[in-house]
Amino acid sequence: MWGGRFSAQPAEIMQAINVSIGVDRRLWAQDLAGSRAHCRMLAAQGIVSAADAEAILGGLDAVEAEMRDGSFPFRDRFEDIHMNVEARLAELVGEPSGRLHTARSRNDQVAVDFRLWVRDACDRTVAQLQGLQRALLARAEQHAADLMPGFTHLQTAQPVTLGHHLMAYVEMFGRDAGRFTDARARMNESPLGAAALAGSPFPIDRQMTAAELGFDRPMANSLDAVSDRDFALESLAAASICAGHLSRLAEEIVVWMTPMFGFASLPDDLTTGSSIMPQKRNPDAAELVRAKTGRIMGSLVALSTVMKGLPLAYSKDMQEDKPPVFEAFDALELALGAMTAMVAALRPDTARMAAAAEAGFSTATDLADWLVRELNLPFRQAHHVTGSAVKRAEALGVGLVDLPLGELQALHAGVTEAVYKVLTPEASVASRRSYGGTAPEQVRARIADWKGRLAEGTPE
Repeated sequence: MWGGRFSAQPAEIMQAINVSIGVDRRLWAQDLAGSRAHCRMLAAQGIVSAADAEAILGGLDAVEAEMRDGSFPFRDRFEDIHMNVEARLAELVGEPSGRLHTARSRNDQVAVDFRLWVRDACDRTVAQLQGLQRALLARAEQHAADLMPGFTHLQTAQPVTLGHHLMAYVEMFGRDAGRFTDARARMNESPLGAAALAGSPFPIDRQMTAAELGFDRPMANSLDAVSDRDFALESLAAASICAGHLSRLAEEIVVWMTPMFGFASLPDDLTTGSSIMPQKRNPDAAELVRAKTGRIMGSLVALSTVMKGLPLAYSKDMQEDKPPVFEAFDALELALGAMTAMVAALRPDTARMAAAAEAGFSTATDLADWLVRELNLPFRQAHHVTGSAVKRAEALGVGLVDLPLGELQALHAGVTEAVYKVLTPEASVASRRSYGGTAPEQVRARIADWKGRLAEGTPE
């Protein structure tokens, strides 16, 4: 490729460190798309002849056919996907192939290929997130009124419904979809035509190539066009946050499946056993989703480190941009698929969850609220009275709802029999009717809202 300047072949170690075809071969579809757009523009601008353009486009079609049937001859000596395609094109169509690189550099070529790939990956991820949200919505609708304990510090806090709990993840994954959508919008500018770093002296039409490739516009600065990897970093940041949400849900599934909780189970086909302990049913899929988070977050750190000290414009360091992005999106795709399958197959033990919702004095806040609402106590005083009631119930080995009226009246004389109407988990949940609360009517309203948003294609 650069034989006119060099008189010796690359050393073996130079070839080993420089070659990237094992990684960037997956950009072949994007590389062909960019080359077709560039070729058509060159012909439209009279930079190459119609006959040469026709030969080049025919050759690119032949290359695509070989890619699809697996017969394309990937060769390390051509170093990357761009030169592998160019070399094969030369073998197929001869001299016209050499005109394709007019007004183009590998710098803007790889920038457009990689941007197209990441754009496609963001689209795929949003579609997967919508699938996971729909699975969560279906389960939330089934369990909109089923009780479970709500936790803070993993200690019993207040009763909630399972539907409300699951809907929290619908909200999280909606924000994730929004982040990928935002990243896609910002990356949707074309670097093609920036050439090596300074633009081109040929009368190219960058608007034409941008439009053909589905970009909103060409990038406005040629230096920025070839050196920017913000789109990859932003997408990895979105992937890292999303992976964190997946990990949190995976952790809950792991906890719920322990015998000590016993809140839910998964079927045989989504669990594993033990080589020595016959009784085991392990939530390995959830654990592996949890573990994938480390790989995804690590990819963001890796690319951030590659980019942090690079001067303008292109440096070969940037060849290391693709492995972390490919690895992160591969891991995220697998994790989203596994989580969607687990949510759809999860078997909640609603009776056990409801029983747990009654434990741990979960309606203590409802007692304090009743004292404020009915007896006009300042909340801090009501809090103190309620704390004393919990202490007394604990000493007697009963729940608040079973604490005798006389015991409550000993703590505050104004307490009446009516207080028992608020001390059940069912009453507690039903009372939380504020917007976004756990009352079943609020949960169902939020489910309906999300169904409408997903149907309209606005998941974020």
